[in-house]
Amino acid sequence: MQDIAVAAGVSPMTVSNCFRYPDRVREATRLAVMQVAAELGYVPNMSAGLLAAGSSRVIGAVLPSMRNSSFYNYTCGLGRAAAAHGFELITMIAETGEEELSAVQTLLGLRVAGIALVAGEHEPGLRRLLDRSGTPVVESWGGEGAIGRGVGYDVGAASRALTRHLIAQGRRRIGFVQVAVGGSQRYAMRLPAFRQEMFAAGLPDSLVLTVRAADGFGSGAQILNEFLALEPRLDAILCPTDIVAAGAVFECQRRGLSVPGDIAVAGWGDYDIGRQLTPPLTTIAPFADAIGREAVSVLMGGQAHDDGPVETPFALEIRESA
Repeated sequence: MQDIAVAAGVSPMTVSNCFRYPDRVREATRLAVMQVAAELGYVPNMSAGLLAAGSSRVIGAVLPSMRNSSFYNYTCGLGRAAAAHGFELITMIAETGEEELSAVQTLLGLRVAGIALVAGEHEPGLRRLLDRSGTPVVESWGGEGAIGRGVGYDVGAASRALTRHLIAQGRRRIGFVQVAVGGSQRYAMRLPAFRQEMFAAGLPDSLVLTVRAADGFGSGAQILNEFLALEPRLDAILCPTDIVAAGAVFECQRRGLSVPGDIAVAGWGDYDIGRQLTPPLTTIAPFADAIGREAVSVLMGGQAHDDGPVETPFALEIRESA
């Protein structure tokens, strides 16, 4: 750091601030220091600061998957917000409760400054472990009862809005896909809201297909086929993700069924595939990047934990498929 300070014509404290507290340094100075550091091959010793402070300037995020756009956008929001506070982001993928617990143990061992989880089926000992650690925690897509503080959007309101739209389009035999496990808390409020709207409209709410997981185009085709076996007059399907919805659209096309003429198809998540599909998907846009930004704000102490879950917006994106 002394060598960098001499070469850049600044003090060693300025060099330190450029790496640890970039918001305290003028941008031109920071860029000059970082250029000199790169030329000299300097990498800061994070363990030294860790020993002195007891925690690092790193935020850890545990994700159940990176197979959909929501988690990609969420991670981008986390990363940008962390960087704005002078922190780095470490992400770990954990597809099971056991893997999630192991990931959290690893992050705690690294003395991260905070941990961002995704609502789902956690191992029984996870909450106790985090409570004892004293590390700030936020549970994204979580609500009341979240580990740490929940950050998400009103899933029930989104489900009601999407169901009302389908009903307003004249759909009367609407199939609903309920995901039973694998992050079920992220799906739990959708079905009750769907049934409320169907009941209010005097329509049957029993055309529900429960699946253990819905991940991939193939599952969309299988789900549509099962619905048509249950109700040949099916005129709409409400899918748990845009990927599943796209698979259902592909299957309709294989069967010679018009979308939305014969069957309206709605997705969830506002993935890029839904915008590029023919016809483009009607869907719910949850603004996952905003969830990531608010999660970091909670970890940085910008949101008081006793104020309840942080609610971010969502949008009903009406396109040609429904």
